[in-house]
Amino acid sequence: MLLRHLPFLRSVLLHSVTAFGGPQAHIGMMMKTFVHQKPYVTEEELMEYNAFCQLLPGASSTQTLTLIGYKRGGVPLAVLTLIVWILPACVIMGGLSFLLQYIDKKELGTDIFKFIAPMAVGFLAYAAFVTFSVAIKNTITWVIMLVGAAATYFLFGQPWVIPSLIILGGIATNFSTTRIPQIEQKPRKIKWWNFWLFGILFMLAGFMSEMARKQNWPDRKPISLFENTYRMGSLVFGGGQVLIPMMYEQWSVRPEAVREKNPGVVQIDEESLYTGMGIVRAVPGPVFSIASFTGGMALKDMGYKMQILGCLIGMVGIFLPSALLVLFFFPIWNNLKKYAAVYRSMEGINAVVVGIMIASTFYIMKDISFSDVQDLSTTINILAMLGTFVLLNFTRIPPPLIVVGCLLLGYFL
Repeated sequence: MLLRHLPFLRSVLLHSVTAFGGPQAHIGMMMKTFVHQKPYVTEEELMEYNAFCQLLPGASSTQTLTLIGYKRGGVPLAVLTLIVWILPACVIMGGLSFLLQYIDKKELGTDIFKFIAPMAVGFLAYAAFVTFSVAIKNTITWVIMLVGAAATYFLFGQPWVIPSLIILGGIATNFSTTRIPQIEQKPRKIKWWNFWLFGILFMLAGFMSEMARKQNWPDRKPISLFENTYRMGSLVFGGGQVLIPMMYEQWSVRPEAVREKNPGVVQIDEESLYTGMGIVRAVPGPVFSIASFTGGMALKDMGYKMQILGCLIGMVGIFLPSALLVLFFFPIWNNLKKYAAVYRSMEGINAVVVGIMIASTFYIMKDISFSDVQDLSTTINILAMLGTFVLLNFTRIPPPLIVVGCLLLGYFL
Protein backbone atom coordinates (compact mmCIF):
# COMPACT_ATOMS: atom_id res chain seq x y z
CA MET A 1 0.00 0.00 0.00
CA LEU A 2 2.82 2.38 0.92
CA LEU A 3 4.71 1.79 -2.35
CA ARG A 4 1.55 2.34 -4.37
CA HIS A 5 0.95 5.71 -2.70
CA LEU A 6 4.54 6.96 -2.67
CA PRO A 7 3.89 9.46 -5.53
CA PHE A 8 0.98 10.92 -3.54
CA LEU A 9 3.03 11.15 -0.34
CA ARG A 10 5.83 12.80 -2.30
CA SER A 11 3.33 15.43 -3.47
CA VAL A 12 2.23 15.93 0.13
CA LEU A 13 5.84 16.41 1.22
CA LEU A 14 6.52 18.98 -1.51
CA HIS A 15 3.32 20.74 -0.52
CA SER A 16 4.34 20.75 3.15
CA VAL A 17 7.70 22.46 2.54
CA THR A 18 6.30 25.10 0.18
CA ALA A 19 2.83 25.83 1.59
CA PHE A 20 3.40 29.42 2.69
CA GLY A 21 0.69 31.99 3.28
CA GLY A 22 -1.43 30.32 5.94
CA PRO A 23 -4.62 28.24 5.60
CA GLN A 24 -6.29 30.69 3.22
CA ALA A 25 -3.54 30.22 0.64
CA HIS A 26 -3.18 26.47 1.26
CA ILE A 27 -6.48 25.73 -0.49
CA GLY A 28 -5.20 27.38 -3.67
CA MET A 29 -2.03 25.32 -3.55
CA MET A 30 -4.05 22.15 -2.96
CA MET A 31 -6.23 23.00 -5.95
CA LYS A 32 -3.19 23.19 -8.20
CA THR A 33 -1.25 20.24 -6.73
CA PHE A 34 -3.93 17.67 -5.92
CA VAL A 35 -6.62 18.54 -8.48
CA HIS A 36 -5.06 19.99 -11.64
CA GLN A 37 -1.50 18.66 -11.63
CA LYS A 38 -2.39 15.18 -10.44
CA PRO A 39 -6.11 14.45 -10.13
CA TYR A 40 -6.13 12.85 -6.70
CA VAL A 41 -9.51 14.53 -6.03
CA THR A 42 -11.94 16.57 -8.11
CA GLU A 43 -12.61 20.28 -7.67
CA GLU A 44 -16.02 19.48 -6.19
CA GLU A 45 -14.52 17.03 -3.69
CA LEU A 46 -11.84 19.48 -2.56
CA MET A 47 -14.44 22.22 -2.05
CA GLU A 48 -16.63 19.79 -0.13
CA TYR A 49 -13.74 18.68 2.10
CA ASN A 50 -12.73 22.27 2.79
CA ALA A 51 -16.28 23.35 3.62
CA PHE A 52 -16.85 20.31 5.85
CA CYS A 53 -13.62 20.94 7.78
CA GLN A 54 -14.61 24.56 8.40
CA LEU A 55 -17.47 23.20 10.52
CA LEU A 56 -15.11 21.30 12.83
CA PRO A 57 -12.70 22.57 15.49
CA GLY A 58 -9.02 22.18 14.75
CA ALA A 59 -6.65 22.87 11.86
CA SER A 60 -8.89 23.06 8.78
CA SER A 61 -6.17 22.87 6.10
CA THR A 62 -4.63 19.88 7.93
CA GLN A 63 -8.02 18.18 8.11
CA THR A 64 -8.66 18.84 4.40
CA LEU A 65 -5.37 17.25 3.40
CA THR A 66 -6.02 14.34 5.78
CA LEU A 67 -9.33 13.69 4.00
CA ILE A 68 -7.59 13.61 0.63
CA GLY A 69 -5.34 10.87 2.03
CA TYR A 70 -8.40 9.13 3.52
CA LYS A 71 -10.12 9.16 0.14
CA ARG A 72 -7.04 7.70 -1.57
CA GLY A 73 -6.16 4.93 0.90
CA GLY A 74 -8.38 4.89 3.98
CA VAL A 75 -7.26 5.50 7.55
CA PRO A 76 -3.64 4.21 7.13
CA LEU A 77 -2.90 6.64 4.30
CA ALA A 78 -4.76 9.44 6.11
CA VAL A 79 -2.44 9.01 9.10
CA LEU A 80 0.67 8.94 6.88
CA THR A 81 -0.57 12.04 5.05
CA LEU A 82 -1.04 13.84 8.35
CA ILE A 83 2.47 12.93 9.55
CA VAL A 84 4.17 13.93 6.29
CA TRP A 85 2.26 17.22 6.22
CA ILE A 86 2.93 18.37 9.80
CA LEU A 87 6.44 16.99 10.39
CA PRO A 88 8.59 19.57 8.50
CA ALA A 89 6.93 22.59 10.12
CA CYS A 90 6.94 20.98 13.58
CA VAL A 91 10.64 20.07 13.29
CA ILE A 92 11.46 23.69 12.34
CA MET A 93 9.35 25.20 15.12
CA GLY A 94 10.54 22.66 17.69
CA GLY A 95 14.15 23.35 16.72
CA LEU A 96 13.50 27.05 17.19
CA SER A 97 12.75 26.43 20.87
CA PHE A 98 16.36 25.23 21.24
CA LEU A 99 17.95 27.93 19.07
CA LEU A 100 15.98 30.95 20.28
CA GLN A 101 18.50 31.91 22.95
CA TYR A 102 21.30 32.01 20.35
CA ILE A 103 19.39 34.06 17.77
CA ASP A 104 19.44 37.83 17.50
CA LYS A 105 15.70 38.48 17.44
CA LYS A 106 16.18 41.77 15.57
CA GLU A 107 17.59 39.83 12.63
CA LEU A 108 14.58 37.52 12.35
CA GLY A 109 12.64 40.03 10.28
CA THR A 110 14.54 39.00 7.15
CA ASP A 111 13.25 40.29 3.84
CA ILE A 112 13.39 36.86 2.19
CA PHE A 113 9.66 36.43 2.95
CA LYS A 114 8.53 39.90 1.89
CA PHE A 115 6.93 38.72 -1.38
CA ILE A 116 5.19 35.69 0.16
CA ALA A 117 2.04 37.72 0.95
CA PRO A 118 1.42 38.82 -2.67
CA MET A 119 2.18 35.25 -3.76
CA ALA A 120 -0.49 34.02 -1.32
CA VAL A 121 -2.93 36.51 -2.89
CA GLY A 122 -2.17 34.97 -6.28
CA PHE A 123 -2.86 31.46 -5.00
CA LEU A 124 -6.14 32.57 -3.40
CA ALA A 125 -7.25 34.43 -6.51
CA TYR A 126 -6.51 31.33 -8.58
CA ALA A 127 -8.55 29.09 -6.24
CA ALA A 128 -11.48 31.54 -6.28
CA PHE A 129 -11.32 31.83 -10.08
CA VAL A 130 -11.30 28.07 -10.63
CA THR A 131 -14.05 27.26 -8.13
CA PHE A 132 -16.27 30.15 -9.23
CA SER A 133 -17.38 28.37 -12.42
CA VAL A 134 -18.11 25.20 -10.44
CA ALA A 135 -20.09 26.74 -7.58
CA ILE A 136 -21.80 29.90 -8.88
CA LYS A 137 -24.53 28.91 -11.33
CA ASN A 138 -27.71 30.77 -10.39
CA THR A 139 -29.09 33.81 -8.56
CA ILE A 140 -29.17 32.33 -5.07
CA THR A 141 -25.51 31.22 -5.25
CA TRP A 142 -24.53 34.73 -6.45
CA VAL A 143 -26.31 36.25 -3.46
CA ILE A 144 -24.77 33.77 -1.01
CA MET A 145 -21.29 34.35 -2.45
CA LEU A 146 -21.54 38.16 -2.17
CA VAL A 147 -23.00 38.09 1.35
CA GLY A 148 -20.38 35.54 2.44
CA ALA A 149 -17.56 37.62 0.99
CA ALA A 150 -18.74 40.82 2.70
CA ALA A 151 -19.33 39.16 6.08
CA THR A 152 -15.97 37.36 5.99
CA TYR A 153 -14.05 40.51 5.06
CA PHE A 154 -15.55 42.78 7.72
CA LEU A 155 -15.58 40.13 10.46
CA PHE A 156 -12.31 38.42 9.53
CA GLY A 157 -10.74 36.56 12.43
CA GLN A 158 -13.96 36.04 14.42
CA PRO A 159 -14.10 32.27 15.12
CA TRP A 160 -17.88 32.01 14.66
CA VAL A 161 -18.08 33.71 11.25
CA ILE A 162 -17.07 30.93 8.84
CA PRO A 163 -19.02 28.06 10.52
CA SER A 164 -22.09 30.33 10.75
CA LEU A 165 -21.89 31.34 7.09
CA ILE A 166 -21.52 27.73 5.96
CA ILE A 167 -24.57 26.65 7.98
CA LEU A 168 -26.66 29.60 6.75
CA GLY A 169 -25.55 29.00 3.15
CA GLY A 170 -26.64 25.37 3.40
CA ILE A 171 -30.03 26.41 4.79
CA ALA A 172 -30.59 29.09 2.13
CA THR A 173 -30.37 26.69 -0.83
CA ASN A 174 -32.86 24.32 0.79
CA PHE A 175 -35.77 26.72 0.30
CA SER A 176 -35.99 25.40 -3.26
CA THR A 177 -36.62 21.67 -3.60
CA THR A 178 -36.94 21.53 -7.39
CA ARG A 179 -33.36 22.02 -8.60
CA ILE A 180 -31.83 18.98 -6.89
CA PRO A 181 -33.96 15.81 -6.62
CA GLN A 182 -33.66 13.08 -4.04
CA ILE A 183 -30.63 10.84 -4.69
CA GLU A 184 -30.38 7.61 -2.78
CA GLN A 185 -27.05 6.42 -1.44
CA LYS A 186 -26.44 3.31 0.59
CA PRO A 187 -25.51 4.28 4.16
CA ARG A 188 -22.07 3.32 5.39
CA LYS A 189 -21.32 1.78 8.73
CA ILE A 190 -20.06 4.30 11.28
CA LYS A 191 -16.93 3.38 13.22
CA TRP A 192 -17.11 4.85 16.69
CA TRP A 193 -13.64 3.95 17.95
CA ASN A 194 -11.94 7.24 17.05
CA PHE A 195 -14.74 9.34 18.56
CA TRP A 196 -14.57 7.36 21.80
CA LEU A 197 -10.78 7.71 21.76
CA PHE A 198 -11.13 11.48 21.32
CA GLY A 199 -13.56 11.76 24.25
CA ILE A 200 -11.62 9.42 26.54
CA LEU A 201 -8.35 11.29 25.92
CA PHE A 202 -10.08 14.63 26.52
CA MET A 203 -11.53 13.54 29.88
CA LEU A 204 -8.45 11.56 30.96
CA ALA A 205 -6.10 14.47 30.22
CA GLY A 206 -8.27 16.82 32.27
CA PHE A 207 -8.56 14.36 35.15
CA MET A 208 -4.82 13.62 35.28
CA SER A 209 -3.90 17.30 35.08
CA GLU A 210 -6.23 18.17 37.95
CA MET A 211 -4.97 15.24 40.05
CA ALA A 212 -1.38 16.30 39.44
CA ARG A 213 -2.19 19.85 40.55
CA LYS A 214 -4.12 18.88 43.69
CA GLN A 215 -1.61 16.24 44.82
CA ASN A 216 1.38 18.38 43.81
CA TRP A 217 3.03 15.67 41.69
CA PRO A 218 6.70 16.38 40.94
CA ASP A 219 7.50 17.05 37.28
CA ARG A 220 3.82 17.38 36.46
CA LYS A 221 4.40 19.95 33.72
CA PRO A 222 4.30 17.41 30.83
CA ILE A 223 0.84 16.26 31.96
CA SER A 224 -0.43 19.83 32.18
CA LEU A 225 1.15 20.67 28.82
CA PHE A 226 -0.64 17.78 27.08
CA GLU A 227 -3.96 18.73 28.69
CA ASN A 228 -3.61 22.38 27.69
CA THR A 229 -2.59 21.59 24.12
CA TYR A 230 -5.13 18.80 23.55
CA ARG A 231 -7.92 21.02 24.93
CA MET A 232 -7.00 23.88 22.59
CA GLY A 233 -6.79 21.53 19.61
CA SER A 234 -10.24 20.17 20.50
CA LEU A 235 -12.04 23.48 20.97
CA VAL A 236 -10.47 26.07 18.69
CA PHE A 237 -12.55 27.31 15.75
CA GLY A 238 -11.11 29.76 13.25
CA GLY A 239 -7.63 28.34 12.67
CA GLY A 240 -4.26 29.70 13.73
CA GLN A 241 -5.41 33.29 14.13
CA VAL A 242 -7.65 32.10 16.98
CA LEU A 243 -5.27 29.46 18.39
CA ILE A 244 -2.39 31.92 18.92
CA PRO A 245 -4.37 34.32 21.18
CA MET A 246 -5.60 31.28 23.15
CA MET A 247 -2.00 30.20 23.70
CA TYR A 248 -1.02 33.69 24.80
CA GLU A 249 -3.83 33.79 27.37
CA GLN A 250 -3.16 30.23 28.60
CA TRP A 251 0.63 30.39 28.95
CA SER A 252 1.55 34.06 29.39
CA VAL A 253 -1.41 35.87 30.99
CA ARG A 254 -3.15 33.24 33.13
CA PRO A 255 -0.03 31.87 34.95
CA GLU A 256 0.58 35.26 36.58
CA ALA A 257 -2.87 35.11 38.19
CA VAL A 258 -2.71 31.48 39.43
CA ARG A 259 0.98 31.10 40.28
CA GLU A 260 0.42 31.23 44.05
CA LYS A 261 -2.25 28.51 43.98
CA ASN A 262 -0.57 26.46 41.25
CA PRO A 263 3.23 26.94 41.34
CA GLY A 264 3.71 24.19 38.73
CA VAL A 265 1.60 25.94 36.08
CA VAL A 266 2.97 25.90 32.52
CA GLN A 267 4.33 29.35 31.66
CA ILE A 268 6.08 30.84 28.63
CA ASP A 269 7.49 34.35 28.72
CA GLU A 270 5.77 36.87 26.47
CA GLU A 271 8.84 37.83 24.42
CA SER A 272 9.56 34.23 23.43
CA LEU A 273 5.91 33.62 22.57
CA TYR A 274 5.77 36.77 20.43
CA THR A 275 8.88 35.60 18.56
CA GLY A 276 7.32 32.19 17.89
CA MET A 277 4.09 33.85 16.72
CA GLY A 278 6.03 35.89 14.19
CA ILE A 279 8.25 33.11 12.88
CA VAL A 280 5.46 30.56 12.40
CA ARG A 281 3.94 32.89 9.79
CA ALA A 282 7.10 32.57 7.72
CA VAL A 283 7.34 28.77 8.06
CA PRO A 284 5.68 26.57 5.43
CA GLY A 285 2.98 24.20 6.59
CA PRO A 286 0.25 24.48 9.23
CA VAL A 287 0.18 27.43 11.65
CA PHE A 288 -0.73 24.91 14.38
CA SER A 289 2.93 23.78 14.26
CA ILE A 290 3.58 26.61 16.74
CA ALA A 291 2.51 24.06 19.38
CA SER A 292 5.80 22.23 18.82
CA PHE A 293 7.64 25.47 19.68
CA THR A 294 5.50 26.26 22.73
CA GLY A 295 5.86 22.67 23.98
CA GLY A 296 9.64 22.93 23.85
CA MET A 297 9.66 26.35 25.52
CA ALA A 298 7.33 25.10 28.28
CA LEU A 299 9.72 22.31 29.34
CA LYS A 300 13.09 23.87 28.49
CA ASP A 301 13.96 24.37 32.18
CA MET A 302 13.75 20.57 32.74
CA GLY A 303 16.66 19.64 30.47
CA TYR A 304 17.05 19.01 26.76
CA LYS A 305 15.48 15.52 26.86
CA MET A 306 12.31 16.91 28.44
CA GLN A 307 12.42 19.79 25.98
CA ILE A 308 12.36 17.29 23.10
CA LEU A 309 9.47 15.54 24.84
CA GLY A 310 7.71 18.91 25.10
CA CYS A 311 8.02 19.44 21.34
CA LEU A 312 6.48 15.99 20.74
CA ILE A 313 3.70 16.60 23.28
CA GLY A 314 2.86 19.90 21.60
CA MET A 315 2.77 18.35 18.12
CA VAL A 316 0.67 15.33 19.11
CA GLY A 317 -1.62 17.25 21.46
CA ILE A 318 -2.58 19.93 18.95
CA PHE A 319 -3.10 17.75 15.85
CA LEU A 320 -4.54 14.54 17.34
CA PRO A 321 -8.02 16.01 18.09
CA SER A 322 -8.30 17.39 14.53
CA ALA A 323 -7.51 13.99 13.03
CA LEU A 324 -9.82 12.01 15.32
CA LEU A 325 -12.75 14.40 14.77
CA VAL A 326 -12.47 14.62 10.99
CA LEU A 327 -12.09 10.85 10.54
CA PHE A 328 -15.12 10.26 12.76
CA PHE A 329 -17.50 12.87 11.39
CA PHE A 330 -16.69 12.47 7.69
CA PRO A 331 -18.33 9.00 7.39
CA ILE A 332 -21.39 10.47 9.12
CA TRP A 333 -21.36 13.30 6.57
CA ASN A 334 -21.24 10.70 3.78
CA ASN A 335 -24.16 8.86 5.33
CA LEU A 336 -26.21 12.05 5.34
CA LYS A 337 -25.66 12.45 1.61
CA LYS A 338 -28.49 10.04 0.89
CA TYR A 339 -30.82 12.92 1.75
CA ALA A 340 -31.55 15.49 -0.96
CA ALA A 341 -31.38 18.27 1.64
CA VAL A 342 -27.66 17.67 2.03
CA TYR A 343 -27.09 17.85 -1.74
CA ARG A 344 -29.02 21.11 -1.84
CA SER A 345 -26.99 22.36 1.14
CA MET A 346 -23.74 21.70 -0.72
CA GLU A 347 -24.83 24.19 -3.39
CA GLY A 348 -25.02 26.95 -0.78
CA ILE A 349 -21.94 25.80 1.12
CA ASN A 350 -19.79 25.86 -2.04
CA ALA A 351 -21.03 29.38 -2.81
CA VAL A 352 -20.00 30.46 0.72
CA VAL A 353 -16.56 28.92 0.22
CA VAL A 354 -16.04 30.97 -2.94
CA GLY A 355 -17.10 34.09 -1.03
CA ILE A 356 -14.64 33.27 1.76
CA MET A 357 -11.82 32.88 -0.79
CA ILE A 358 -12.64 36.23 -2.38
CA ALA A 359 -12.79 37.98 1.00
CA SER A 360 -9.52 36.37 2.12
CA THR A 361 -7.86 37.57 -1.09
CA PHE A 362 -8.83 41.19 -0.45
CA TYR A 363 -8.10 40.94 3.27
CA ILE A 364 -4.51 39.86 2.64
CA MET A 365 -4.14 42.54 -0.05
CA LYS A 366 -4.88 45.34 2.40
CA ASP A 367 -1.61 44.60 4.23
CA ILE A 368 0.47 44.73 1.05
CA SER A 369 1.96 47.99 -0.17
CA PHE A 370 0.54 49.11 -3.53
CA SER A 371 0.53 52.85 -2.88
CA ASP A 372 3.86 54.09 -4.21
CA VAL A 373 3.94 53.08 -7.88
CA GLN A 374 7.49 54.42 -8.24
CA ASP A 375 8.79 52.14 -5.49
CA LEU A 376 10.42 48.92 -6.71
CA SER A 377 8.83 46.84 -3.93
CA THR A 378 5.35 47.96 -5.01
CA THR A 379 6.08 46.92 -8.60
CA ILE A 380 7.42 43.55 -7.46
CA ASN A 381 4.38 43.04 -5.21
CA ILE A 382 2.07 43.53 -8.17
CA LEU A 383 4.19 41.31 -10.43
CA ALA A 384 4.38 38.56 -7.76
CA MET A 385 0.62 38.62 -7.30
CA LEU A 386 -0.30 38.68 -11.00
CA GLY A 387 2.57 36.42 -12.00
CA THR A 388 1.52 33.74 -9.50
CA PHE A 389 -2.05 33.79 -10.82
CA VAL A 390 -0.96 33.65 -14.47
CA LEU A 391 1.55 30.84 -13.90
CA LEU A 392 -0.98 28.77 -11.98
CA ASN A 393 -3.77 29.31 -14.50
CA PHE A 394 -1.92 29.05 -17.82
CA THR A 395 1.13 26.86 -17.17
CA ARG A 396 1.96 23.52 -15.57
CA ILE A 397 4.75 24.95 -13.40
CA PRO A 398 4.59 23.21 -9.99
CA PRO A 399 3.62 25.45 -7.03
CA PRO A 400 6.92 24.71 -5.18
CA LEU A 401 8.86 26.40 -7.99
CA ILE A 402 6.65 29.47 -7.75
CA VAL A 403 7.30 29.62 -4.00
CA VAL A 404 11.05 29.28 -4.51
CA GLY A 405 10.94 32.06 -7.10
CA CYS A 406 9.21 34.44 -4.65
CA LEU A 407 11.73 33.58 -1.93
CA LEU A 408 14.60 34.32 -4.32
CA LEU A 409 13.01 37.66 -5.21
CA GLY A 410 12.91 38.54 -1.53
CA TYR A 411 16.52 37.49 -1.05
CA PHE A 412 17.98 39.40 -3.99
CA LEU A 413 15.67 42.43 -3.96
